[in-house]
Order: sequence, then structure tokens, then C-alpha cells
Amino acid sequence: MKLLVTGATGLVGTEVIRQALGVSSITSVVALARREVKVPEQVAPDADTSKLKTVIVEDWEKYTPEVKEAIKGADACLWLLAITPAKSKAYVFDQVRKVCLDYTVAGIREMSTVANKPFRFIYTAGAMTERDQTKKLALLGEYRLMRGEVENQVLAFASQSSGAVEAQVTRPGAIDGPGRGMIVSAIAVASAALGVMPKVHVSEIAAAMLQQAEKGLEKETLENADLVRLAKEVLGDGNEKYVK
Repeated sequence: MKLLVTGATGLVGTEVIRQALGVSSITSVVALARREVKVPEQVAPDADTSKLKTVIVEDWEKYTPEVKEAIKGADACLWLLAITPAKSKAYVFDQVRKVCLDYTVAGIREMSTVANKPFRFIYTAGAMTERDQTKKLALLGEYRLMRGEVENQVLAFASQSSGAVEAQVTRPGAIDGPGRGMIVSAIAVASAALGVMPKVHVSEIAAAMLQQAEKGLEKETLENADLVRLAKEVLGDGNEKYVK
């Protein structure tokens, strides 16, 4: 399987690549990024680091022939590129929308023209994303609705592809990671105070998404509990390549 990964230098993207390099059925891991993506630390002893290749993307809205050639024949993409709620305050919202929405919609469109069929596109949003664009939300409403709009467009693109593209949305809660403590957004902080924000470890997110990319999409949307459940199916064998 040829796997594409965006947001490859982030917390989840790094873990995805670390795990993927140790999965024998994944023969190629292509990281789309603005700079070279290095092999993560603590890869499994049997990991094949030669599978990792970086493709530099200068324009995320229209891929060059060189980028398309490099991703040609891909079987799946884990889309992790986004501006998080916490970091969004440093940008004007139009830029946040451009990165989160425009880049994602362009990505599924451009990738699907050269990918294998069916092409599995797994988009990661967040636990409090809202698809209903008519709702009025008090807490980070503009951001949450925008991420919901991305979900709507990704799923619509797949449904209109006549089976050429299969799409899935994942909605992790507060993400824990080795040596990082609990990574929480502004949404997570407020929600945690109310006791409603679920938690998940970064290794669980990565394991669940890789399992779905490889074995097939279980359903349209994976909530935090689904990610934890699916990860147990993978991590329950005691394989040491997954760092908890």
C-alpha cells in the first residue's frame, strides 16, 4: 500500500509515520510537506525507513506535475494538515480557513486524479466539530463550523465520485503524547471543565487510522471512542513498536 501523509511534522503525523514504517503491508510512505520530513525517533527495530519519501509542496491548492507524479498510484491519504484552535489566534481567520478548508478540498481533488481506486481519504478534525452550518455556537463557533464545513465537503466529494474515493472523518478529543503532557485546545480546556472532552493517546489515533487505511473504512465518522476501540484491536497484541 502506498500511503500519503500531510501534517507529517506534527504530533500525530510523526506518530503515523513512525508506525507506518513498521507495517510490512505499507510499501511506501509519502510525506507531503514544505520541508524535508525526517525519520521519527524510536521506530521499530524491523522498520524499513527507506519507505519514507518527502514531496515538497509549494502550492497546496494546485499540485504541480512533479507532485502528482510522486503521489501517483497512492492507495490512501491521512490528512492531518490544519491550523489548530490554539494556534488559530495568531492568524487572520481567512488564512485559517484557507489552510483548513481550501487546502483539504484541493488535496482530495488533486490526489484523486492520480490515485488508485478506491482511494481512501481519512480527514482528521476534532471532537467538537459542527457540520450543521445553521447552528450558533458560543465557544469557538466560527472555527468549529468551518471545520464542519470541511467535513461536509470531503464527504460530499467522495459520495459524488462513483466509488473512486472513499472518505472518512476522525474526531479525536484531547490528545496525549509521550513527553508532551495533555495536548489540549481552547475547546478542550473549556469542555474538560464540564467533563465532556474525551481523551486519546497519539499512538491510538495513529494505529486506528492506519488500520482503517489498510483494511477499509468501517464507517463515515470515527468519534474518539471509536479510535480508542479500533486501536485496541491493533495495540492489544503487545507489539513494542507502539509507544504508550
